[in-house]
Amino acid sequence: MKTILMIMIASSFLNFLTALPARENMVNAQLIRRGISHPSVLSAMRKVERHKLVPDNMRRRAYDDSPLPIGYGQTISQPYIVAFMTEAILPEKNHRVLEIGTGSGYQAAVLAEIVSEVYTIEIVKELGERAKKDLGELGYGNIHVKLADGYYGWSEHAPFDAIVVTAAAEYIPPALVEQLKTGGRMIIPVGSNFMVQQLVLVEKTEDGVRTRSLMPVRFVPFTREK
Repeated sequence: MKTILMIMIASSFLNFLTALPARENMVNAQLIRRGISHPSVLSAMRKVERHKLVPDNMRRRAYDDSPLPIGYGQTISQPYIVAFMTEAILPEKNHRVLEIGTGSGYQAAVLAEIVSEVYTIEIVKELGERAKKDLGELGYGNIHVKLADGYYGWSEHAPFDAIVVTAAAEYIPPALVEQLKTGGRMIIPVGSNFMVQQLVLVEKTEDGVRTRSLMPVRFVPFTREK
């Protein structure tokens, strides 16, 4: 038993040493070279152990410049998109952020390294439960996971300083706009399922709501309750 435990510890330490240069290379080659510059975002991307938030058979590809399947028809976005969306909401230490589409929990973990509280919603029960377990084991006590239809947001904890939506909606859900603070920002892919969508930045001001498209993207569909 002691021998098995020692092997497990050694294996874990080896994975840790292997992942460190992979994460640093990811930040330098995939993020900084493409213009990501927010210090807190870069720090979070360097720190979050992405390889522990993907299925075991995807761990060797955890820091690749591409999305990865996580089961149940869902994916984890490529690191650049995660960083870009996080930077777009201008996260600050005292912010409370709502995320729609927990998935693997990676985006929530990146946010949790920067902001005060993260409230994240996942409609696929198996993914939500797995993410909650993994995030708990990684020590993220400021992430709150809810299994529900993200279209309606999380009104009990609204308003939010920012909202991050990680699935493509055909239009911006009104409930999410309502739950966004005045002065807040939401980032959401908008467009038809399985087509090229637009990553849209929503800014809520005292004069109303402004939207602008930032880049073309391709996300899995925004899943709704039947």
